Amino acid sequence: MSLASPRTIAILGGAGALGSGLAARFVHAGHTVLIGSRDTTRASPVEAATVLSHEEAARRADIAFLTVPFAGQAEVLRMVAGAMAGKILIDATVPLVPPKVGRVQLPPEGSAALISQALLGEGVRVVSALQNVGALHLAHVGQPVDCDVLVCGDSVDARTEVIELLSDIGLRGLHAGPLANAAAAEALTSVLISINRFYKSDRAGIRITGI
Repeated sequence: MSLASPRTIAILGGAGALGSGLAARFVHAGHTVLIGSRDTTRASPVEAATVLSHEEAARRADIAFLTVPFAGQAEVLRMVAGAMAGKILIDATVPLVPPKVGRVQLPPEGSAALISQALLGEGVRVVSALQNVGALHLAHVGQPVDCDVLVCGDSVDARTEVIELLSDIGLRGLHAGPLANAAAAEALTSVLISINRFYKSDRAGIRITGI
């Protein structure tokens, strides 16, 4: 059963593993899900989710998640910038640089989240989250996820709203400070990739203790 008020949520890049996992969980929680895609003729990867162009999905949504690879981040953000005015964008982008994805390589701007904020402007509240949650965790819809989500953003109200949405799909989000702190969460992804490789796993995550 949904805990938060039903929302219309855009998943920009919802055909990928992370995006489709989020979409399935939000549908299960009773929200309306719009999947942004370059190809609007493709079938939805999640039953009851609607495939639209990135721009149309962002326009119709109350709030949007960006789940595209780093290489496609700027292109999608330019498509949706006008449609996102006054809304929250949750950026899950990780600036991985193949083939050495197990090595931290943050962009000159400081983080992918800061790139998003610069491209979208002050009229959009960018919140960084979900870089450290493996897609396999999300695939088991209805089950809590055994890791925490660091939520960074310059607006405390926006972070709170995102944390409430994440709770609705079985994730514990934690206030992790301003958007500049997203660099730490993004860097942790490469650390987790290295841990997974060494221990032959695909489920490494993080858990914050003491609170």
